[in-house]
Amino acid sequence: MLSKIKNISRIITWCPKKSCLKTLKNHEILIENGFIVDVGTQVGKAEIEFDASGRLLTPSFIDSHTHPIFFSNRSNEFNQRVNGKSYQSIAESGGGIISSIDNVRNCTEDELFEYSMSHINYFVKHGTTVIEAKSGYGLTLEDELKSLRVIKKINKSSKIELIPTFMGAHDFPPEFKNNHDYYVDLICDEMLPLVAEQKLAEYCDVFCEKGYFTVSQSERILETAKKYGLKPRLHADEFNDSGAALLAAKVGAVSADHLMEVSDLGIRELAKNNVIATLLPGTTFFLGRDNYADGRKMVDMGCQVALATDFNPGSSTLQSMSFIISLAVLHCGLTIEEAFVGATFNGAKALNREKKMGAIHKGHRANLLFWDIESIEEIPYWLGSDRIVYVMKEGKIIYENQSIG
Repeated sequence: MLSKIKNISRIITWCPKKSCLKTLKNHEILIENGFIVDVGTQVGKAEIEFDASGRLLTPSFIDSHTHPIFFSNRSNEFNQRVNGKSYQSIAESGGGIISSIDNVRNCTEDELFEYSMSHINYFVKHGTTVIEAKSGYGLTLEDELKSLRVIKKINKSSKIELIPTFMGAHDFPPEFKNNHDYYVDLICDEMLPLVAEQKLAEYCDVFCEKGYFTVSQSERILETAKKYGLKPRLHADEFNDSGAALLAAKVGAVSADHLMEVSDLGIRELAKNNVIATLLPGTTFFLGRDNYADGRKMVDMGCQVALATDFNPGSSTLQSMSFIISLAVLHCGLTIEEAFVGATFNGAKALNREKKMGAIHKGHRANLLFWDIESIEEIPYWLGSDRIVYVMKEGKIIYENQSIG
């Protein structure tokens, strides 16, 4: 069945052929089976017509780095940080990722599903229709598979799409604190084969950082993952220039994320090898730091930059991509246009979805935002106050802001 969106003031979208944003005035959008089949000044008749009431339309947001599968929160650690303790010192005293590991291990799969599902609608209300979702708070074979099954269940039940990533290499669990290589063996020899066999993940991510997984350990995990059909991505150079960006380029990762301490050589290698540089300024903000990633340098050196929330229970509880755009403009040196593309089209590229998402073109999914704004300059301007009226996913309205609409 054909449906049409009419009475649109402007459409703002990325034009891949010209590598720039374009503005379409007084256009209509024709949709069939959830996909855009035409965009033009007149697209013909349709059985269903949706009146945009003069709204501005953009692609919906794509959040290409999240950790949404956890149980219970870590607000007590937030309180410790605002009272002077560092993230690292909290982790060293039994908090941090280890705290979330204990919570996931001690809950049932149904409990984990219900708790994780409760966060999903917050993404929707902020205009996000697709998220990358990582495991990584179980760190046993059983609990990692449990977490990935929960992602699969949420994908079938929620209003948005989750793209699953296996991240057994998020940290070393307490039982392996003195035998890191044995845990790497467990990931490569037991976890990855079963994740692949059960088709529970598309990607494999590793936290390559001083105090976590070394470059050689990370390379072994990612090369093993590739043998099982999982695509590599990396937490890279967040706290130190560990050489993780160079590894991301070497193994053909689709994305290298964080990058606050990346070297110029690392940036050049990411650009040369078409690895998306995904910035997570919400983490820097939430942790009360000032070492934001230098997005300006990355763009000027040829990198394609994406933005994401890094939503997780310990270092970023943000779920608004509009707010992430604000942070990227204020602290990472990106222009508003670059940040907008980073939250839409380049977010899709960071998930190998740019041919179907992240722009408003024929053949793309009808994942759209209807805004109560005059231009995209207002997205970061209304800091923390989204002006989204409707969220559409695959041609259907999945959220309406009653206070505006």
